[in-house]
Amino acid sequence: MPRRSMRNIALLAICQALTQSSNTLMFASSALAVLTIVPPDMRIWANLPVTMQHLGVMLSVFPASALMMRRGRKFGFRSGSVMGMVGASCAAIGVGVGSFPLMCLGGIFLGYGIANMQLYRFAAVELAPGHFRAQAISYVTAGGVLAGIIGPTLARFTPDLWMPTFQASFVAVVIVHILVFIVLGFIEFPQVKSEDTAGPQRPLREIVTQPTYMVACAGAMIAFGVMSFVMAASPLAIVQCGLDKTEAPVTIFVHVMGMFLPSFFTGHLISRFGIFNMMMAGIVLLVAGVAVALMGVTEWHFRGALSLNGVGWNFLFVGATTLLTTTYRQAERGKAQAFNDFMVFGVTTVSSLMASVVLELQGWATLNYVALVLVLIAFIVIVAFRLRHPSRA
Repeated sequence: MPRRSMRNIALLAICQALTQSSNTLMFASSALAVLTIVPPDMRIWANLPVTMQHLGVMLSVFPASALMMRRGRKFGFRSGSVMGMVGASCAAIGVGVGSFPLMCLGGIFLGYGIANMQLYRFAAVELAPGHFRAQAISYVTAGGVLAGIIGPTLARFTPDLWMPTFQASFVAVVIVHILVFIVLGFIEFPQVKSEDTAGPQRPLREIVTQPTYMVACAGAMIAFGVMSFVMAASPLAIVQCGLDKTEAPVTIFVHVMGMFLPSFFTGHLISRFGIFNMMMAGIVLLVAGVAVALMGVTEWHFRGALSLNGVGWNFLFVGATTLLTTTYRQAERGKAQAFNDFMVFGVTTVSSLMASVVLELQGWATLNYVALVLVLIAFIVIVAFRLRHPSRA
């Protein structure tokens, strides 16, 4: 890969790492922070701020993508960082004044920032030559390895820095978004060109009803949905099963490392073994994660289950993203990418909300059986596509 492309992709990977670390910190801390300000009968809604964050992502992907098509990636991504600062500030103030609604409002604003982060992987494709597409996506996604260190570390050491508990964690998220805003200024994104939006475009319905697009979108939806469903519930499940709350950041750490460490070689594996084989490998690992979770509730069962869940997400999601980039033209990329992320985060909005509900009403085992059903749906979709289109297998 050309040196200039590697430089820009490395900086974008740093932005991915920082933004993902703030997202990881929110996952690890939000639900536990809610428990400090709500009465016992509200525990079932402990994941609502995280759910509102996913809702914010779902509502923001089309506006964020449209803004970038008009003003460029740099302006759009920096706007997302500003909204991340606003959202984390609302969460910090909400904890300070004991306002659950304000924490939920903060989640909406944070959602806009995370929506922009989800577009980093598509921006990576534009920073590298065409035959390095899978590697570019993989390298930027690999920025999450650093997030796997920063996020859980902040989640472990910031909650008790000052009172009220967890307010320092949300202030740390504000600082992270400030750093992202600064780093984005050094990336040389391509300038917006008239031909990028003026070229031939098919209707959105025609793009998204392509069998290949539907398989790619379904794979991404289920990868993110299952990952979010299990990860959102795990901090609460750890406490519910009698383990110390300090185990939650450790489990999130091994999970996030599982999500992003494979990204250093996922792109090469896709090039060697093919997109669909890597997606199927991801499904196998997700099933293995469920199996480990059902074997017991010790700290090592949680760590093993969440790490397998993370690696499975990586193979399935990176494969699905690479497949998606083959289904649209340059001028169509904004709406094609936005629709995909709209569907993905529609699923994660529901899954993150239902995580605490299912956990509270039915328990950790039932939650994993639900995750298993979703994974099997992805398996059926991919197998059906490969049988009908053997040339793409």
